[in-house]
Amino acid sequence: MRRRALFLSIAAMARGYAASPRPDSEQEVRDLFASLAAALSEGNASEFLDGFDPAMPGFEKLRAAVTGLVREAEVQSSIEFLANDGDDRTRTVALDWMLRIDQRQDAGGGTRRRQTVKCRVGKQGRRWRIVALDPLEFFAPPRL
Repeated sequence: MRRRALFLSIAAMARGYAASPRPDSEQEVRDLFASLAAALSEGNASEFLDGFDPAMPGFEKLRAAVTGLVREAEVQSSIEFLANDGDDRTRTVALDWMLRIDQRQDAGGGTRRRQTVKCRVGKQGRRWRIVALDPLEFFAPPRL
């Protein structure tokens, strides 16, 4: 199967065609946020933070908040896109982001958070990263 795919790719390039269509920036950004929501739901703070530019204003505050959140609670994260506008280098995104937070120390019910989160993303090399996020406090651990 791999030999056939390789052959077809070589044949397409030999005819002057690209082996695959040009990436769709809107879909790549959707994929970025889907992976962030999944990382948060898996309790993987480092994978979540990998989607952010470390030079982003407030990055250290976000790192502390997300690290505390996944340390203190089980998190279920889901997003719905409200806007995804821009071009192949920068995009502005608005998300309806929902978190269900079940504290590890509390046997009672969980907390739900739902808010419109606004982000600016930029293409850095071959990958998209978040360069601005508002509000950062959305990802803070719940107060006891």
